[in-house]
Amino acid sequence: MDSSRADTSERLFSYGTLQLEAVQRQTFGRKLEGAADQLVGYGQTMLQITDPAVLATSGKSHHPMVASTGNPADRVDGTVFAITHAELMHADAYEVADYRRDSVLLASGVRAWVYVDARSPAS
Repeated sequence: MDSSRADTSERLFSYGTLQLEAVQRQTFGRKLEGAADQLVGYGQTMLQITDPAVLATSGKSHHPMVASTGNPADRVDGTVFAITHAELMHADAYEVADYRRDSVLLASGVRAWVYVDARSPAS
């Protein structure tokens, strides 16, 4: 196994473009393996992307964005990935300033990082 990926101690939940193989290969240099999960107590909207690098990587002008609603009935489907700390830093570099990385507890009971609306209150 590649030693740079031997320690996949970070968990990252994606509900948007980080689930796309092309974005993963550009951002992490590999296709990620993940499992379906849900973000509980969050709602989803769309954000217009203007960053040329992100537009080129994702091929999409609008990306999903989530914010806490506080309502446990609200759920956002996505995928949880096991990644390295270095890969998490690459994900931080990919996301535009409109997003903030928060630690959340997913429906499965897994604790993971997720990118949320930077204007929303911290969880």
